[in-house]
Amino acid sequence: MNLPTTTTTNNNLVNLLTQIGLRATAAGVDDLIARAGKQRWSPHQLLEQMANAEAEDKASRNLAHRMSMARLGRFKPMADFDWNWPKKIDRNLIEQYLQGDFISERRNLILLGANGLGKTMIMQNIAHNALLAGRTVLFRTASDLISDLSCDSPTLRRKKLNGYGRVALLFIDELAYLSYDSHAADLLYEVVNRRYERGSIVISTNRAFKEWNTVFPHATSIATMLDRLLHHADVTVIEGDSYRLRESESESSRRRKK
Repeated sequence: MNLPTTTTTNNNLVNLLTQIGLRATAAGVDDLIARAGKQRWSPHQLLEQMANAEAEDKASRNLAHRMSMARLGRFKPMADFDWNWPKKIDRNLIEQYLQGDFISERRNLILLGANGLGKTMIMQNIAHNALLAGRTVLFRTASDLISDLSCDSPTLRRKKLNGYGRVALLFIDELAYLSYDSHAADLLYEVVNRRYERGSIVISTNRAFKEWNTVFPHATSIATMLDRLLHHADVTVIEGDSYRLRESESESSRRRKK
């Protein structure tokens, strides 16, 4: 006879806990009450359990939000990276950046090399480690970033530039893979300028810096942009044959043998 009253009381409690923002407690209130009674928790122990549950839930939701904002996409872990495939790679430097200390030092990293050598994979893993450490991250290709900033509204463009300037760590993938006009170069300069000595940038490119004038023809901001980008930066060159091409040839060989 008392069951409907008990159920109603529990529903009211869940609703109240949800209204005041204690969502983790609300989701597990029945289990929490049962454990508290079984283990004879003191009021202090009960509050401590609630606080721990809420802190874990908040951290989990915060990570999910930052992961969504970062837009890393799918990627392989560094455990799958074949360090022996590139003919030249500075493993020690890359592993230092994977640890994330460079973010507090506001240093930049430029990965320079041909396609298919794992530059994007390395960047995604650096980004993922930074997210797990509680950092805010944006991961964009150069074309996506420039397209995002090429809006008609100066107010909206300024707002977006502020967003690219505020995050702890900005990744610009595939820079100089395509040719752009001087307006695109100016937008990229604005991003670099806003982050200069304020926040780290990690960039991948397949072009030596002396060739960037051909990527951004007639752009007057390239020299100044490179000066600021490279002032506090490590540039590491990766050399070798395309790993993706090797995988493709291996798959084709296996299919022929079948």
